[in-house]
Amino acid sequence: MGPSRLLAFYGDDFTGSTDAMEALAQSGLRTVLFLSAPSRELLDARFSDVRCVGVAGTSRAMSPAEMDAELAPVLRALRDVGAPILHYKVCSTFDSSPTIGSIGHVIDMARRDLVDGRTISVLAGSPPLRRYTVFGQHFAAAGDEIHRLDRHPTMSRHPVTPMDEADLRVHLSRQTSASSALMNVVDLDGDTAHVDARFAARMRERPDLLLYDVLDDARLRAAGRLIWEESQRAPHFAVGSSGVGYALTAHWRATGMIPAARAVLPPIAPVKQLLVMSGSASPMTAQQIAWAAQNGFDTIRAPAADLVQPALAESARRTLFDAALASLSAGKSVLIYSAAGPDDPGIRATREHIADGSSTARLLGAAMGRMTRDLLLQTGLRRVVIAGGDTSSFATRELGLYALEMRAELTPGAPLCVGYSNDPRFDGLEIALKGGQMGGVDYFGRARGG
Repeated sequence: MGPSRLLAFYGDDFTGSTDAMEALAQSGLRTVLFLSAPSRELLDARFSDVRCVGVAGTSRAMSPAEMDAELAPVLRALRDVGAPILHYKVCSTFDSSPTIGSIGHVIDMARRDLVDGRTISVLAGSPPLRRYTVFGQHFAAAGDEIHRLDRHPTMSRHPVTPMDEADLRVHLSRQTSASSALMNVVDLDGDTAHVDARFAARMRERPDLLLYDVLDDARLRAAGRLIWEESQRAPHFAVGSSGVGYALTAHWRATGMIPAARAVLPPIAPVKQLLVMSGSASPMTAQQIAWAAQNGFDTIRAPAADLVQPALAESARRTLFDAALASLSAGKSVLIYSAAGPDDPGIRATREHIADGSSTARLLGAAMGRMTRDLLLQTGLRRVVIAGGDTSSFATRELGLYALEMRAELTPGAPLCVGYSNDPRFDGLEIALKGGQMGGVDYFGRARGG
């Protein structure tokens, strides 16, 4: 066994999982993200020096019944990794509903099976991603503007889990009956003694959940200290964004547990060609697609409505594959996309053929994943970007990878990773998983390396 493990986490989709890995890896903590719960034998044999262990999952698109069947055993396996904190990592925009990706249902699972009556920490804010919680109200950036979550131009119109409530405690109350308290921005301000006194007052209420406001680095570090100190009393369960990792690493740096300087990662080496597969409907991804079309990429619209219909899927897949292969064979970088923004008419056309949004994510994500795999095998390309949280979750499984590790920074929340596979054709594949709102307009150009 190598150095003691500090943190285990489960990410509710793949892009969010690489975001959580980045928060830890940037602080010099070797972190490996697995696609299923790793065995103790694998960890000890190949990853003995890993300080943080993650599992990239798909619970953001699961029903509560699916969570019970698929997520519960993974959380138990991660608890047994031996880290003092188990983090259920959710999107920094906290989007979920009682029927799809229910954060409250996971909280109920943890209260029943994992925490033995102890208070669960909830921290959604992440200043590096421009996500903030103030007096329990959550805010997120879109371009240059910061929006209250229920007025956010993307999240308030999310096709599966639209956010119509910015008060996170009210939002969670629709999904769980767990009681909650709040460490607000005032509670987290000031010297350690005063913060500890306010924390003790909140804990005397014996809440099931304690939500932390996050506005700036100082309060983030204060929250990280409180969460870590709780984990030293007993194994601790935390729910939240990559802000949990940023909070903990800020505290660990301040106390000398880890080096004060950020890790120095190698620069991105440019590649001549890049394959991008996008299932994101966000406005930012639409801008990135438009930028790519103007900067040397062949952009090809995927016939999403046909790909999710069994009778039409194979013919649509073959036509799309042939078009993409022709462009790649001509030396072009290729971007295949299913939608250009939330108002794309293809979204409604696709959903008309599927009973629920989560099935759309599965069918389309799997189809685009198989397309990615076939194009990589045919061309020998060694770098790919997959955009869209749900698409990344399902598509990555089609590539035969069992783990990812951060290789280089691209933009906060969407790093370039290297993949581990038992198939030598995919072992060492460079892959970036980009959430819809992540990155600037030139993200795909940056991923290409120039």
